[in-house]
Amino acid sequence: MTAAGLDGLRLHADVHPGDGPPCLLVHGFLAGRALWSANLHALATVCRPVTVELWGHGRSPAPPDPGAYHPDAYVAAFDELRSELGADRWFVAGHSLGAALTWRYALEHPDRVMAHAFTNTASALAGLRWREKVAASVDADADALAAAGPAGLAEHRLNPARARRIVAPVREALAADVGRLQMAGVTNTLRHTVPAASVRERAGRNRVPTLLVHGQREEGFAEAAAFAATLPLVEVVGTDVGHSPMAEAPSVFDEAVVAFFARHR
Repeated sequence: MTAAGLDGLRLHADVHPGDGPPCLLVHGFLAGRALWSANLHALATVCRPVTVELWGHGRSPAPPDPGAYHPDAYVAAFDELRSELGADRWFVAGHSLGAALTWRYALEHPDRVMAHAFTNTASALAGLRWREKVAASVDADADALAAAGPAGLAEHRLNPARARRIVAPVREALAADVGRLQMAGVTNTLRHTVPAASVRERAGRNRVPTLLVHGQREEGFAEAAAFAATLPLVEVVGTDVGHSPMAEAPSVFDEAVVAFFARHR
């Protein structure tokens, strides 16, 4: 299945079997649908998981138009997908950069979201200093990545296929998809999605029941996690893992999210 984007191009999405409303699952930078592969069976007990892949990641194309990469364009594409699924309301869940996008979707369309689960995401909630640092370096980082070529994507420090804490089946599935990453899509994501991703100043207006599954070993996310805990309708479950709880401790993530979604079906 696909979701509409700009210029007639479509985000790739897979609708998995499950019992309940659809649940949009959005991965982070340099990942893809494989990030959620250990969670689909458990999530299927309360919803129909829908794994979407960002532009230039996995099976999605890499549009040349920078506007396609703006978070607002992703919100529009996600809502088109919801409409195509015939769902008035659904669950949404995001990780890292993907969580910045699900946060934005929930803020824009609270009446269409039954509940929202997310994991560590500096992109969405980090303070001004982090955002200024990213804004100052994003063009240079994109240029360096383009110069490094495909090998640079495989070896990039943010590539989750290299994360030792991720359970082996998920890490192997991510590694198998590294060759699908498209340089134009990845660099456009750095230039046009990441700098505009933050919702920190708007998050206090949250109207959707929201769960943060917090990987507490990621020290760089500690301040943002503490901020999240002060937001309306946000619950926090801490777990002794790093940046990617769904892939580092799938059973812990699944237990928390399944119980949370079951309360809000």
